[in-house]
Amino acid sequence: MKTDIRNRKDIEKLINAFYDKVKTDKVIGYFFNDVAMVNWESHLPKMYDFWENILFYSANYSGSPMVVHKELHQKSTITQEHFEHWNQLFCQTVDALFVGAKADEIKNRALNISAVMMYKTIT
Repeated sequence: MKTDIRNRKDIEKLINAFYDKVKTDKVIGYFFNDVAMVNWESHLPKMYDFWENILFYSANYSGSPMVVHKELHQKSTITQEHFEHWNQLFCQTVDALFVGAKADEIKNRALNISAVMMYKTIT
């Protein structure tokens, strides 16, 4: 039975499952693997912090995700379709693992953040 997202452990479960999909995704995987050449051991804890802060206001994230995405876009064009695909994968992952108010909130926050990033990255 699915539960709502309750704590950092749940955030880690979600983020690990999401990025397991991303790493092998035919649409956006190459951004992470070939363009950004993500070091997953350092990237995943940053994503745990980011999403924990978004959902639980933990104040444990510091970073400049907008700068990173702009730099990535300069190396390899990111399109609206890429952002939409990311959104779809993220929401599908949330729905597969969790249900409840926090699950809905993280999806809504992700869509809003993605919209701002897309606007500021590709325009």
